[in-house]
Amino acid sequence: MATFTLNRMHLLCRNAHCKSFFAGFIQRAQLSTLESVRNNEQCKLEYLGGENNGIAVISMNRPEARNALGKQFLREFADCTNVVKFDKNLRVVILRSLVKGVFCAGADLKERAKMTNEETGPFVAGLRASVSEVANLPMPVVAAIDGFALGGGLEVALACDIRVSSDDAKMGLVETRLAIIPGGGGTQRLARAIGPAKAKELIFAARVFTGKEAAEMGVVNHSVEQNSDGDAAYQRALKLGQEILPQGPVALRAAKFAINRGSEVDIASGLSFEEAGYSQVINTKDRLEGLSAFKEKRPPRFSGE
Repeated sequence: MATFTLNRMHLLCRNAHCKSFFAGFIQRAQLSTLESVRNNEQCKLEYLGGENNGIAVISMNRPEARNALGKQFLREFADCTNVVKFDKNLRVVILRSLVKGVFCAGADLKERAKMTNEETGPFVAGLRASVSEVANLPMPVVAAIDGFALGGGLEVALACDIRVSSDDAKMGLVETRLAIIPGGGGTQRLARAIGPAKAKELIFAARVFTGKEAAEMGVVNHSVEQNSDGDAAYQRALKLGQEILPQGPVALRAAKFAINRGSEVDIASGLSFEEAGYSQVINTKDRLEGLSAFKEKRPPRFSGE
């Protein structure tokens, strides 16, 4: 039975025995999927510990193809996102590359060249769905761009909530060079991030820009000087994760829901999404814990309930 279905049944349970029964199934399903993810070569999932407990890192690792988005890569990437999206203990997900100088070079053009027209459409639809899965993860997602993020690679980063890049990173939606357009959400997410006029200029010209320029345009939140290890953006992303970690996890998810849905509609409709998000936190134990911690002048101990 799919983990999603198990989670739905778990939520519908009314007594402790029932909840415990399905919680066990959910845990075993997640561990099984996690084990398969750990054995994959092109995408890896890691749960951090210590002061970073509550942060999961999805690492792209296909050096021979510069993390190009091929069929196997997308399958393994989907495995990672399927594990984290149902984990209520997670506060933050960081997306990074283990290939020095590269975040993601975009679509696997060698693999794409072998596809027929009939095969290309479904593949691009699957790529678009994989990118949307990142955008739809309930917890905050941070992209650490420590190198090239071109085409589909930038589209993956644009699906994240927060983006950090190194100053020398190179990025761009360059599909028009190949007489195609961005197919993984880039035309929509870049325009929403920096405005339609600037997005049109970048896409029409297939322009490649640096991390520093990306920060100036608002494509990324932060741009940092690269270090000798080539992971400066990842280190900055970790610091951001540590800032997010102490906050209430239910509140984080509700805030993401309200912002994401509200940004797509008029303000009156957006306020209704905010109201819906706020209603999710009113009856939580975490809200009462936050009030008690404030009254007692101590750090809150949120449980995600």
